[in-house]
Amino acid sequence: MQVELFSDQYKVRILTGKEIEEIYALLSKNTLYYEHCPPFVSRQSILEDMERLPPGKERKDKYYIGFYQAGRLIAVMDLIDGYPEAEIAYIGFFMTERSLQGNGIGTEHFWLKNGFVPFRETTSQTADEVILAERVLSSCLSLNRNKYGG
Repeated sequence: MQVELFSDQYKVRILTGKEIEEIYALLSKNTLYYEHCPPFVSRQSILEDMERLPPGKERKDKYYIGFYQAGRLIAVMDLIDGYPEAEIAYIGFFMTERSLQGNGIGTEHFWLKNGFVPFRETTSQTADEVILAERVLSSCLSLNRNKYGG
């Protein structure tokens, strides 16, 4: 997967443990998110999340992606290719830099404005409500799903 093609506005690349301080700095500023979806982020939880895979998936299917603007990390996305079905890319997590939220980049309405359609509501152990949404992208990647808190 060529993650650098995900955006023509931002530099996009795969993140590793080497960027842990950058990632932690971005995520830890989003205190409101962690009030609704505890526990609060830690460096260890980030490293664990970078390795966490759903059943039946391999490390090669997981992409922990960073979006950069002027050399600064402004967003983090966790994507699983081919989950839960071969033609689906699952976005399990997407968070933007706190200072950029409210500008159409980091709001929950971002998903709706970008063509995602809710198809099911559920609950999780960490959030009262989870809304699953999907968007048809193309014939080669026919379905993209995202979960985001409601």
